[in-house]
Amino acid sequence: MSTRWTEQHVPDQRGRVAVVTGANTGLGLETARVLAARGATVVLAVRDPAKGRAAAARAGGDARVQELDLTSLESVRAAAAALREAHPRIDLLVNNAGVMYTPRSTTRDGFELQLGTNHLGHFALTGLLLDRLLPVPGSRVVTVSSVGHRIRAAIRFDDLQGERSYSRVGAYGQSKLANLMFTYELQRRLAAHGTTTVAVAAHPGASSTELARNAPAAVRFAADRLAPLLTQPAAAGALPTLRAATDPAVLGGQYYGPDGPGEVRGHPVVVTSSPQSYDLGLQQRLWTVSEELTGVRFPV
Repeated sequence: MSTRWTEQHVPDQRGRVAVVTGANTGLGLETARVLAARGATVVLAVRDPAKGRAAAARAGGDARVQELDLTSLESVRAAAAALREAHPRIDLLVNNAGVMYTPRSTTRDGFELQLGTNHLGHFALTGLLLDRLLPVPGSRVVTVSSVGHRIRAAIRFDDLQGERSYSRVGAYGQSKLANLMFTYELQRRLAAHGTTTVAVAAHPGASSTELARNAPAAVRFAADRLAPLLTQPAAAGALPTLRAATDPAVLGGQYYGPDGPGEVRGHPVVVTSSPQSYDLGLQQRLWTVSEELTGVRFPV
């Protein structure tokens, strides 16, 4: 098999149930499209059901829609309850949805928007669905991070919600760093639990999506001018997620990204994240804080 992994390498997904957050556009839609084309039942978990239905039609196959607003723990709990009722087993949860570089605002629960959406909402959703994955052989939780986890990134426990000082870039970096720390701590807990469920992370490099729509105007202008040179299509950006989700050789705790210079573009391979992302003490502290903030406890 070629080492240049493409969507053609995705194995048969018939009989599998996959939940993909933020799947009405961009990376999430491309991920859902490929999984559905390979035979999976794919649930597009999206904030706007009407847009979700249109996306499901584009994805084709057995694509369904579940309303999910990650900025509301009430919505997360309602979505998890609906998914649990509809699907006694879940093979794959892809935590893909996200926001980037937003002006400071808060979720309905008072969390800083980027941390609340990108990390805490997914933390809660995973915890509420995990017992549907644990009995399923080879089930996976895939969480999408970013090269941005290296940029001005730290878990600012003394100002986690950016109330005293806020940086769009720093808050995004914190949320994407949190995605990785969550994955690594979850994998450690899964391994200790003795399940075959694994937690894996991925990042898309620089992909042409709507994610940067909240960036400052100067950043958007530069990005638009440089996009043809520095970015890759959403279909290519989704490949690390798809490999993490489906490649039989994947191991828990791995992190997939493009193989090109700077991990900006290319074919998906195992990559490494920043040194601080592997800090066990920080991972465990973040986990405890996330449980306290969301009120969600995991069965592992």
